[in-house]
Amino acid sequence: MKSSARLISWGVLGTACALLIAACIAGASPGAASFSGIYKIRHVVVIFQENRSFDSYFGTFPGAEGIPMSQGTPTACVPNPQSGGCVKPYLDHQDRNGGGPHNASNSYADVAGGLMNGFIAQAELSRSGCKVPTDPACRQGTATDVMGYHNGSDIPNYWTYAKNFVLQDHMFESVHSWSFPSHLYLVSGWSATCFNPTVPMSCTSAEDPILANINNPTPYGWTDLTWLLHRSGVSWSWYLDNGAQPLARAAKPVKKPVSAGTGISGRNNGLLAVKNTSAGVSGNGVPRIWNVLPGFVDVHQDNQLGNVKDLSSFMSEAASGNLPSVSWVLPNAKDSEHPPALVSVGQSYVTNIINHVMEGPDWNSTAIFVTWDDWGGFYDQVVPPQIDALGLGIRVPGLVISPYAKAGYIDSQTLSYDSYIKFIEDDFLGGEAINPQTDGRPDPRPTVRENSKVLGNLINDFNFSQAPRPPLVLSTDPRTSLVCPGGGSPGVGGACSTLAKSSSG
Repeated sequence: MKSSARLISWGVLGTACALLIAACIAGASPGAASFSGIYKIRHVVVIFQENRSFDSYFGTFPGAEGIPMSQGTPTACVPNPQSGGCVKPYLDHQDRNGGGPHNASNSYADVAGGLMNGFIAQAELSRSGCKVPTDPACRQGTATDVMGYHNGSDIPNYWTYAKNFVLQDHMFESVHSWSFPSHLYLVSGWSATCFNPTVPMSCTSAEDPILANINNPTPYGWTDLTWLLHRSGVSWSWYLDNGAQPLARAAKPVKKPVSAGTGISGRNNGLLAVKNTSAGVSGNGVPRIWNVLPGFVDVHQDNQLGNVKDLSSFMSEAASGNLPSVSWVLPNAKDSEHPPALVSVGQSYVTNIINHVMEGPDWNSTAIFVTWDDWGGFYDQVVPPQIDALGLGIRVPGLVISPYAKAGYIDSQTLSYDSYIKFIEDDFLGGEAINPQTDGRPDPRPTVRENSKVLGNLINDFNFSQAPRPPLVLSTDPRTSLVCPGGGSPGVGGACSTLAKSSSG
């Protein structure tokens, strides 16, 4: 269901109210009660996790469009080429999952023209042993577990947030591809390769563009959202879990074929490209495939690299009531839930971040959006809508947590990461958008996503007439039904996180 109207339009606010908003952004902080509608949200926090489909986490959540069932038994059955039969979705309590390959070609093969039945075949074709944990060509471990799903006893905190706030059951990855282009979409609404990054008009659409490296640290020449935020004096920060991993040297260039079904190259429209899977992703720090914002030319032009911070800064700023207007929070590999990372550790990490916001002075004026950057090869049964040549991709979970979030609401609007950009623009920029026709820094992106009639509006997830809801502080080490790696049941009070503690502090 589409939002009938923005609660307050910028043109109606008038000069006096506009000045009030500007003053608040600049640091004069009248409480949320001084505003109305969307402007009660003075802080947006986007927590971007890794590699889970909607059905793999919320496929049996009551009332959501999840795994098709008949008398409690899944009715879907995905072909298994090795056995000649098929496999139904099944409850998988394993804390460590393998998932499946999740490049652009795998996305199209999993969707299979709308049949949604390619998941097992793609997993069986992928390598079982991976030197690079987040390599999108791999699955982790020897078993194929892409049909497995978790339930509320496995991930109790995520389900508690869904039951008490908002669960989005039609949130789709923005692009038919993997983590790297998804992160580009998160902050810019596009994924591209640029012949000359200092010239935005030299960029062309790509499902898997050139990745930043030591020889080319700023390859992303098109416009991202921070260009508009900085120009309007809106504060923002990009928070990295244990800092950033260093850029790697460029791998030997390789030619890549055109991706099936799109007419858009899997890597840079047939240009010689850097092999993305050479990215360093082990150890502490956020991998460069997720840490994309420092690679945007406009961030350097604005002298805003100081806004890229360690996660410890977020924790202290949340505790002191000094969160910026817009925050993006990126995990390291261990905290990310990206196979083979533990589900319990990722849930603990996310809960810790949310708790810091809830226990801080900014809670009453904050909206927290939690989502996962791609489907990770896991089964999902909803066919992604086609919004343009690059997307939308396979469905992922989405949560909205805020004192003004509707209680126990399931949002079935079609949404994507582009919806976060629109919400931020409507809240802090009066609807001014990343749009080559109006933003003063034109690039040749083929679509201004927020103009799409397919996408809904996140404002529908809020009730700004209600009194601010109190915090819901949860244990970072809850009892779960997850099974620890190597066997054995988790002890009282903690899944398997005692084996690999979150490093978020």
